[in-house]
Amino acid sequence: AQHGAAANVVFMTLEANRIRLIMELRGQGITDAKVLGAIERVPREVFVPDTFRDQAYENMALPIGSGQTISQPAVVAFMTQELKIGERMKVLEVGTGSGYQAAVLAKLCRRLYSIERHRELLVEAERKFRELRINNITAKVGDGTKGWPEQAPFDRIIVTAAATREIPHALLDQLAPDGLMIAPMGDTARDQHLYRFSFDAEGNLEQEKMWPVRFVPLIGEEEGKASG
Repeated sequence: AQHGAAANVVFMTLEANRIRLIMELRGQGITDAKVLGAIERVPREVFVPDTFRDQAYENMALPIGSGQTISQPAVVAFMTQELKIGERMKVLEVGTGSGYQAAVLAKLCRRLYSIERHRELLVEAERKFRELRINNITAKVGDGTKGWPEQAPFDRIIVTAAATREIPHALLDQLAPDGLMIAPMGDTARDQHLYRFSFDAEGNLEQEKMWPVRFVPLIGEEEGKASG
């Protein structure tokens, strides 16, 4: 009975923290009710290592292994809100990571395709999708900079690792004409910003600079080989 009581306390604490996080996100300008609803319905504690479970609803990034992190909830919420996802859309995510961002996106779109470089992270993320019965995510191990040509075009593309100079052309090529892509970019971790990419009526690429952020670097096959 003691164990049950302890588990109940943990659950109540997580629940209270989750509500507090939603209020905090509202205060930071996340106003889209669908996005807030998706974040509320995805249990972030499932996606963080057990050692950080009590911090699952703090508005901070946390380490998840393989030198990667689970993004800060505010960044997940902001990127998701700026993507303006419709429920019939097909979305590509570059960098599955913990799977948390994917789980949030999956609540909002018809189908999510997600690519991850680290096999062990992908295996773990897929296990969590099954555990939470999320059935509209297709994920694979691969070089995210090449996108997923067989499934293109995508209505939305989200990149959760930072390119240095420019966004890989393969990704822009896989964006639908009226699509949107959100990706972090910057020469160093200190000067990264989120950018929104879209095409105008003539098919010219437009990019808009948004929030300052800090993401792990986006590594393609070539750099991966060089850095081992």
